[in-house]
Amino acid sequence: MKKVILIAISLLVVASCKTDDQYEDLNRDPKNPTEVDADFLFNAAVKSLFDQMTSTNVNLNVFKLLAQYFTETQYIDEANFDLTTRNIPQGHWSEMYRDVLLDLQTAKQNVMDDVELTEGEKNARIAQIEVLMVYTYQQLVDTFGNIPYSESLDPITYPLPAYDDAATIYGDLITRINAAIPNLTGSGFATDNIYGGDMEKWTKFGNSLKLKLGIHLSDVDAATAKTTVESAVAGGIFESNEDNAILEYSSATPNTNPLWVDLEQSGRSDFIAANTIVDVMNPLNDPRRAYYFKDNIRDSINTDSVIYTGGIYGDKNAFGDYTQLGTLLYEPTFRGDILDYAEVSFYLAEAVERGFNVPGTVEDHYVDAITASIMDWGGTEDEVMDYLANPDVAYATAAGDWKAKIGTQFWIAMFNRGFVGWTVWRRFDVPTMNIPVDTENPVPFRYTYPVNEQNLNDTNRVDAATAIGGDEQSTKLFWDVN
Repeated sequence: MKKVILIAISLLVVASCKTDDQYEDLNRDPKNPTEVDADFLFNAAVKSLFDQMTSTNVNLNVFKLLAQYFTETQYIDEANFDLTTRNIPQGHWSEMYRDVLLDLQTAKQNVMDDVELTEGEKNARIAQIEVLMVYTYQQLVDTFGNIPYSESLDPITYPLPAYDDAATIYGDLITRINAAIPNLTGSGFATDNIYGGDMEKWTKFGNSLKLKLGIHLSDVDAATAKTTVESAVAGGIFESNEDNAILEYSSATPNTNPLWVDLEQSGRSDFIAANTIVDVMNPLNDPRRAYYFKDNIRDSINTDSVIYTGGIYGDKNAFGDYTQLGTLLYEPTFRGDILDYAEVSFYLAEAVERGFNVPGTVEDHYVDAITASIMDWGGTEDEVMDYLANPDVAYATAAGDWKAKIGTQFWIAMFNRGFVGWTVWRRFDVPTMNIPVDTENPVPFRYTYPVNEQNLNDTNRVDAATAIGGDEQSTKLFWDVN
């Protein structure tokens, strides 16, 4: 918030110093433009969004720890759910508001002001921006609960923005995505690092995001959930891994995958596979273990036999004594991913179980989701067939009700997308998470509001905290009622 206020002050100073148009050009430094190109801002926001959702930097993103895919070695505060010592909520809040949403908002205004663009080109670019803004706002709601929304991104008018009701925000996000999708046509941003200008794929992305918004409402507003999901599916959603919303990273800094920065370039050995996920995957003989994890531990007698042993969650773990993270995660060019076909297929399986009118059977979508996940990680068709033939995996024979079956496989599939994995646990209550050894703190249901909000915008923060039932990690979000 402090940075937002500083931006507001800077803008006010600039406005107060502005001269007549004939003198304005004389005061411009051509090497430091006052208006940044919309394409640049759009792609800067794209990279910031992917980086933030991909990173495992403990100052910014601990979602892989909350989902208990990773655990730590020497420094274990985050695995014990101490999110305030490093002010992790502030890091995430600032990245998403300042480096994603504010850049997108400015890009939108610059598109609208660009006299060289046709009306169709403006509409297409604004629609692309809207899809990413809807994605980002939903992510913030699903992290914090009530957040600044209607008064956000306007620091001059609202230097201390009020917080909006989370369910109301969801409703408006559905309205916004509905308005954006028809305009995802023609010519969008010239430099599009997600889909390379393919607006058909952007339409699928928009509808798949709409599907996600709808399915999250299932337990609190079944009628809206049903109409939203059915409309999204009818409009055309992801059909294969070819539609995934990914960012291809490069081998050269600063455009490498941030995981490589955290795991390899740092020279540190802070993270290993958590026993939580290893102990779920081992009994299933899950083929993705060979991709998620390294084969650094071998049977002492049969050295050709790999043993997967996750580190004790929340304890200090010797790096060499436990299964380490897979080599793909150490590759600078490993792709970033914010929405994929596996995730969408699990939502479709859930939609069928909830009685929504979508094509296919629950088993069809369940199989599609697992297949997409294994193949996306480099697995083979034989591995897929063997895994799905396992009675503990096959939909008809796997243990538990539909939430346990879908939720467990959904959680496994989201290994590199910690936020979604954490959200799957919050929505389905599976798998059973470990209590961290050091503090025995419960798994959080949300981030608490950033310290800067307490210091600078506390009246609005207190109102928001009261409305959601307390600014605590144990406070559940509005859609988490079961």
